[in-house]
Amino acid sequence: MFRIISFTDSGLTSEEWDDFVSGSDNGTIFHTRKFLSYHPKTRFKDASLVVTKGGKLFSVFPAVEIIKDGKKILSSHSGASYGGFVYNIDLNLKDSFELVEGLSDFSSGAKFDRIQLTLPPVIYESKYSNYIDFALVKNGFKYLKREISSVVQLDIKEGKLLSTYRAEARTAVNKSIKKGVIVKECDAFDEYFEILKKNLKLRHNVTPTHTIDELKKLKKMFPEKIRLWGAFLDKKLIAGVCNFSANPKVVLAFYISHDEEYQEYRAVNLLFYNIMKTYQEEGYRFLDFGIFTVNMEPNWGLARFKENFGARGIFRDTLYKDL
Repeated sequence: MFRIISFTDSGLTSEEWDDFVSGSDNGTIFHTRKFLSYHPKTRFKDASLVVTKGGKLFSVFPAVEIIKDGKKILSSHSGASYGGFVYNIDLNLKDSFELVEGLSDFSSGAKFDRIQLTLPPVIYESKYSNYIDFALVKNGFKYLKREISSVVQLDIKEGKLLSTYRAEARTAVNKSIKKGVIVKECDAFDEYFEILKKNLKLRHNVTPTHTIDELKKLKKMFPEKIRLWGAFLDKKLIAGVCNFSANPKVVLAFYISHDEEYQEYRAVNLLFYNIMKTYQEEGYRFLDFGIFTVNMEPNWGLARFKENFGARGIFRDTLYKDL
């Protein structure tokens, strides 16, 4: 029998939670207590859940309580890219239904007005399954939005990566090499962040999700999983990408930036070629380029750019249920 209780009442330690996530089928860095702990305690009201079956830990569900338009909402953690149930590889259809039914019952009993969750795309699973999606829809959940995340498959033959790119991207990579651009892993976060801020302000009139201090803090917390790659010209950083190793299967390109003054050097193209090659050699199966839709509105230019590297779109779904 399943039992759902709040994390704070469960007796489960943060270390035990994170150990479960690391050994799960679909868990990511964003589901761990360690990652979520970098947020100030007053920023979110944690409402994370623990699920046991027969007295044994079966699933965890990172979440926060949100009050919006007078409604009390149990939501995927606002400080993470993904949420939903984290589960082991042997999850079956019946378990999936019982998890979702239990979530609805718990939330009703806790006087929530709505449940809202964002699922990790299917590539984050070891054993692909839409059991949870199916159980959610069958139990009255509806799609709030279906964003498109662009994904590059890395499980291709060694030495064949460049051949999977469109001609435009291949030409840009070779041009960048000829112009003397050098790509390497680095710790030039301050220089990188200045370029990033200018990019986001110029292109989208927004600021980065993280502050520079938060990014450095995360790097210190996850030195092996959060890595900055820089493109240099005569020792000057002209482009950078910060990657999050979300789990052993998928690396997520979190922030992409380049100095507009050095656009002709096509540094971002060479950056991604080197990044993909490195993570491919390290055994990763996918590079998640991130979404190129916002509230289901496509950014056509961004889509075209990512497709030049062989990226294809998969769903990043957010579902909800009013109680």
